[in-house]
Amino acid sequence: MKITCIDGYRITYLDYNNKIRIQDQPDVLVLLHGIGASAERWLPVVSGLSKYFRVLVPDIIGFGYSDKPAVEYTVDFFLTFLRGFMDNLGIWKASMVGSSFGGLLAIEFAIMFSERVNKLVLAAPAGIMRSSTHVLDQYIMAALYPTRENALKAFIDMAYDPSVVTEDTVRDFVNRMRLPNAKYAFMSTLLGIRDSLNLPDRLSRISMPTLFIWGKNDTMIPLEHSKDYKEVPRGEIVIIDDCGHTPYVEKPAEFNRVLLDFLAKPH
Repeated sequence: MKITCIDGYRITYLDYNNKIRIQDQPDVLVLLHGIGASAERWLPVVSGLSKYFRVLVPDIIGFGYSDKPAVEYTVDFFLTFLRGFMDNLGIWKASMVGSSFGGLLAIEFAIMFSERVNKLVLAAPAGIMRSSTHVLDQYIMAALYPTRENALKAFIDMAYDPSVVTEDTVRDFVNRMRLPNAKYAFMSTLLGIRDSLNLPDRLSRISMPTLFIWGKNDTMIPLEHSKDYKEVPRGEIVIIDDCGHTPYVEKPAEFNRVLLDFLAKPH
């Protein structure tokens, strides 16, 4: 885990680059985790992706082991963080892969700073669904009352196959949600998502090639919400069978195959 500093806040992140290039730098992938998660959530796929890209995975400010300041966690606040993260590492342009809340952040960044995003990959992005689901409610409960039992139930219900949920996943979530300001950052982010500008009216402004990856059995942000993104001009969707909310955890090999095929296409 590496550390950088953005506007005085300590940010932890992972940096993988296994591809050897003699004359030029490898293309960059920025992976953005969901609410309440951390960079480690992407570990099942980073090794495979880093053969072809430099892979940067931040603990988004307010989450993981990054600082959790007592501020309003608005979309603008997160956009400032993400721009600062890229600037600090000398990255002008990257492809972005976002999951759930991280997908919303990637969308907003792609609209605001289109010249800095090559391609966009969104795994069941948040931001359009206006009513909660039972599984999301359970996840929120686990964040506010982080016991092993609550977290285990939330993660099992989030997945299609319960066997993908490990004790390490549950323990790490509980430990992180017990850190100072973690619950505040979580709830403030939820409010920030709710109060964000109307996203459907702005989807047509996403100019780059965009791939949606959705687990067919997602019960947190159900597949039916994929139709809400039909206004994305260059959007396409891949549905992964027997898969819940986190295809990069539940079906990492298939996720990487779909992702790499999309990124390799000339478009």
